[in-house]
Amino acid sequence: MIMKENILAVHKKIEEACQRANRNREEITVVAVTKYVDELRAKAVVDLGIKHLGENRDNQFIQKYEAIGERATWHFVGTLQSRKVKNIIDKVDYIHSLDRQSLAKEINKRATKKVKCFVQVNVAKETSKHGLFVEEVIPFIENLQSYENIEVIGLMTMAPHTNDENLIRPVFKTLKSLQEKVKNMHLPHAPCEHLSMGMSNDYTIAIEEGATFIRLGSTIVGTNIE
Repeated sequence: MIMKENILAVHKKIEEACQRANRNREEITVVAVTKYVDELRAKAVVDLGIKHLGENRDNQFIQKYEAIGERATWHFVGTLQSRKVKNIIDKVDYIHSLDRQSLAKEINKRATKKVKCFVQVNVAKETSKHGLFVEEVIPFIENLQSYENIEVIGLMTMAPHTNDENLIRPVFKTLKSLQEKVKNMHLPHAPCEHLSMGMSNDYTIAIEEGATFIRLGSTIVGTNIE
């Protein structure tokens, strides 16, 4: 099975990146992003041992959740519109794209339990990407202290889509530095111990720079949805 081979290859590359960075493999959580595959292939991923699944659209998220349920740990990794929060909030375990006050307000209002959130940061200030700029992050997180249903467990970013390591690595280094600053503030609502960064083309670099969650799509699951 190609998917099994993909997963074995990913695990090997993770091990090698951890060795280079002198990190423990257990620190890395692989989130299989299943947005381009159907429920059957998403189920197959879980059967092969990848228990964390990521979706970026509410309708596809709900379809897969109904098919797989609590066999998986669920991550919402795409831009989340405030009006869609109610559709996913009691099913999702992690939200990787908290980037504005209106969204925080809606999550806090709709959630029936504390939601683990990553604050999305647009480190490279790319106009095509969502997220807060670096200088906006700490004030934003400080302003979340009254939202009892939100726990900021870390920061998330996407590096520029390029093969140039000299453009990718500084983005991840910057996010790691920012994460440590927030963590050292010892905010009860924002322990900020994690980094969600690294996708199919750059996850080994992300691991070397401190990623704890990596988001892998076609590298693991391939594609069967246009």
